Amino acid sequence: MSGTSALVAPRQAAESRTRSWMLSPYSLPLHMLRIAGSCALPLIMWFALGRVVRWGLLLLAATVSHGSWYQARLILTVFLFTLVVMTSLATTVGMLHVIRGALMETRARRAAGEGREGIFGALNRTALLFAGIYMTWGFVDQDVRDFENIDIFRQPDRLWVDRFAHEESTVAHGLTGLDATVSLVIMGVAFLVKMYFGRRHEANEGRFSGVLATFGELAFVFYGLNAVAAAVGARSEWMGKRTAVAALREWVTNAEANVPGFAAFSEFLGNVWPYVVEALILPLAWLTVGVLVYGAYVEDTETTIRGTRLETVAARMQQTHTLTRRAAARLTAGWTERWIPLINSLRLTIRGGAPLFGLFALCYVGLRVGSDYLGRAGRYLLASDEPYFWFVTDVPVDFIAELLTATLTMCLIAATFDLAATRSRLGR
Repeated sequence: MSGTSALVAPRQAAESRTRSWMLSPYSLPLHMLRIAGSCALPLIMWFALGRVVRWGLLLLAATVSHGSWYQARLILTVFLFTLVVMTSLATTVGMLHVIRGALMETRARRAAGEGREGIFGALNRTALLFAGIYMTWGFVDQDVRDFENIDIFRQPDRLWVDRFAHEESTVAHGLTGLDATVSLVIMGVAFLVKMYFGRRHEANEGRFSGVLATFGELAFVFYGLNAVAAAVGARSEWMGKRTAVAALREWVTNAEANVPGFAAFSEFLGNVWPYVVEALILPLAWLTVGVLVYGAYVEDTETTIRGTRLETVAARMQQTHTLTRRAAARLTAGWTERWIPLINSLRLTIRGGAPLFGLFALCYVGLRVGSDYLGRAGRYLLASDEPYFWFVTDVPVDFIAELLTATLTMCLIAATFDLAATRSRLGR
């Protein structure tokens, strides 16, 4: 018996050290690679399917953007482009969803009888916030560039033919050539769709209300692009002469001239800010998407305010009249639906520890830098003396580089969530 006890004690100590190392923030890269190795096939399938659908929609949109009934064609073009962004949403959610079974937190929640949710529930919950991130931080710019490139390379000589024929070319204008009046009408329809399904989503009604509200919001933005551009162009001169705008510009000019170091600080901030966005803000935004997909930590206001002074305010609100509570709930519904998930995600990350988020941001940037070098290496190895041979080689090189970057990024997001949620749960 004593000998057996002597053997069990070191084994338990070794298992404890192994378990503590698995939950260490510094095990994040290994955790990411473990998830990637166990879920490689479904990740590749989701990414490949999403890319095929995306490029098919872009090619179809570029094709229908030319010909007779031009304005009607542009309506269909913008509609297809909206589906392109929705495809990116579905691909991201699908890739994150298929690897949830490899997470420690998911297994623990399933053992407790929780966390069994289908992909449509995750897609519905994530849609609105994903659209905000996608539009706010410029991810849609790449979709616009890809559309323009496809439209140009479909008929490379079309621009020159139209120019020599003294005709206005429609190449690469499929997203900006829509008439302002038509844009305003469809904007109104898209706004009604967004409001109707947005209210249903806030009331937790409808299985796809969040997805349809997101589609309405994206359509509202894309169809209103031409009308807004025309309005801004017509009012830019008027706005430039307004007193407040002129005073602000004058204040900035005087500060740069008279305040010591202000010009240098302004220039430094302008140079550093893009790197802050790429290295800190974008990783947190994508981590928020991952937390929304995995759910359970982002759904209610009580989870966010627990342990803060707002919890006392909420308790007093529950003691007020029923009409007062209903009015407050209606006034704050949009705010809570839009911002509570982001705040909960930030709190979850903070509970995971600063080293975890720091290492996550470092790995995120490292994957982006590695993707650039991988693309350069592929082009260097497949270089040829044949003219325009890069038309053939660039496509597989870019696909492989984007495949590796996207799959590892999804695994990195999942691993970060897993460590943060598990450490938080065990800490409680």
